[in-house]
Amino acid sequence: MSGPLAGRRVLVTRRWPELMAALASLGALASEAPLIELRPPSDRRPLDEALRGLARYEWLVFTSANAVEAVSTRMAALGVGLPAGLSLASVGPGTTLAVHAAWPGARVSVEPAGHFRAAGLVAAFDSAAVHGRRILLPVSDRAAETVSRGLAERGAVVDRVVAYRTVSADGGQSLAETLRGGVDVAVFASPSAVEAFAAFAGEDGRGVPAAVIGPTTAEAARAAGLTVLAIAQPATVEGLLTALAQAWR
Repeated sequence: MSGPLAGRRVLVTRRWPELMAALASLGALASEAPLIELRPPSDRRPLDEALRGLARYEWLVFTSANAVEAVSTRMAALGVGLPAGLSLASVGPGTTLAVHAAWPGARVSVEPAGHFRAAGLVAAFDSAAVHGRRILLPVSDRAAETVSRGLAERGAVVDRVVAYRTVSADGGQSLAETLRGGVDVAVFASPSAVEAFAAFAGEDGRGVPAAVIGPTTAEAARAAGLTVLAIAQPATVEGLLTALAQAWR
């Protein structure tokens, strides 16, 4: 098989079946070493209370596909659906795809145009659309307060709840084995994955080029001493594959 990805050794640092299948179809030699795991919050009560009271909110805002998965899974367990009249916002196309997968037919009313990060999401809101409105913001336990603070500054009433925790996975051994065999690029979908890679790999990982989903993860990769080879635009599997193909042409 020919093409810019054929024969390339790609390390995927999370469980990502869709990406693994796409890489294999393009002839890449993909290996998986999950470095982080997503777990339920230590205390589910704040999330459960918010989800049972979704009708109180005008907006449900998602800053990651992981948040969508965590919320939709918990809603199903609680027997809760999306109320009519609840508006949805997404940080970018990858998160929007996750929304549509979780709730077919749901409409995302706000998504940044080309600036897929927290500040871009805040800027995408018209102040008049959120002033005095109640917003539910489900996030990870490691999330920054950029979105909640920015929306509050626009007059919104923001309930920020932890929907999931990010913890280190037991991927150190598989990572070490993969690095010994050589890696052309490592794929990161979040800053926490970069942090886990740096902790597990140490100096052995510093020369590995990085392919990332989004500018925030790119900043984390550079801060960890990695060279960013490709940034997915848009932040989807297709965007990542296109960015890698362009980098290796």
